[in-house]
Amino acid sequence: MRNRASRCLLLAIAALTLAPSIGRAEAYPERPVKVVVPFPPGGGTDLIARFVARRLGASLGQQFLVENKGGAGGIIGIEAGVKSPADGYTLMLVSSSYTTNPSIYKLNFDPVQDIMPIIQIAQGPLLLAVNPSLRVETLGELVSTAKSNPRAVYFASAGQGSVMHLATALFASMAGFNLNHVPYRGTGPALTDTLAGQTNAILAPAGLILPYVKARRLRALAVSTPHRLAAEPSIPTIKESGLPRFEAAVWYGLIGPKGLPSEVVKRLNGEVAKIIVQPEAVEILQREDFSPKGGRPEDFLATIKSEIALWHRVAVDAGVKTP
Repeated sequence: MRNRASRCLLLAIAALTLAPSIGRAEAYPERPVKVVVPFPPGGGTDLIARFVARRLGASLGQQFLVENKGGAGGIIGIEAGVKSPADGYTLMLVSSSYTTNPSIYKLNFDPVQDIMPIIQIAQGPLLLAVNPSLRVETLGELVSTAKSNPRAVYFASAGQGSVMHLATALFASMAGFNLNHVPYRGTGPALTDTLAGQTNAILAPAGLILPYVKARRLRALAVSTPHRLAAEPSIPTIKESGLPRFEAAVWYGLIGPKGLPSEVVKRLNGEVAKIIVQPEAVEILQREDFSPKGGRPEDFLATIKSEIALWHRVAVDAGVKTP
């Protein structure tokens, strides 16, 4: 009897201990939530943030308000977010540039220790394309041209140290040619000059490049991820085209400040995971050649860690300096 009474007492204590945590998880959010986008309105990160924010607001019964806070490659907005109270009412929508910034800029926060990853939302390929004036039809021909005539190929990117820049530097390193890099202030200007022939090659998000490929204003050579594009399966991958170890992607994810309560992380992870597999979300993502990612917070953290290490090696090898 005494043992049975002891067990009952322990169960009662455990229930009382868990009750506040369960209550907090069910009550969250009790007021509007701010989602910081560390880039100006109108870009891919902003588009994903606004879609997810609207759906979270509908499913959780509170407003999720997007706040664009651009500057310094996304660092200003992220720094403001990581220094916010870890109560679940300030979140950040980040892109893969989050993992290149530590190699390029001096940060006032630790990109691994000072955050709480919530979920990786979506991932998509980069597409390597050239201006038709550059008379190459395959990736092999591009590499041969870049090796034999170093002044023939000029790659545009969204800026010094951007994912586009470092992915192109990795490609050049693996292919064995010296990269002629032309940095711009964003993907838009880089694409504009490639279309005009001021530069003649670009490795950029596939959804941005494909319309110009279909209009025959650019020639697609290869895809950066292991699988071909569903929309254009005739375009080979870079792996298939002679660089079996090459892989690069663009992604988006949701993070919060360090110390975000585990019950809040779990709830947000579950809600976003449901949102991104709904038909409307899949259709929106596929328009940009992205696919839903999902997974556990620890999976997302592993991606962040591995990519920070990868892009650091690339930046050092390529001699990339702070812009």
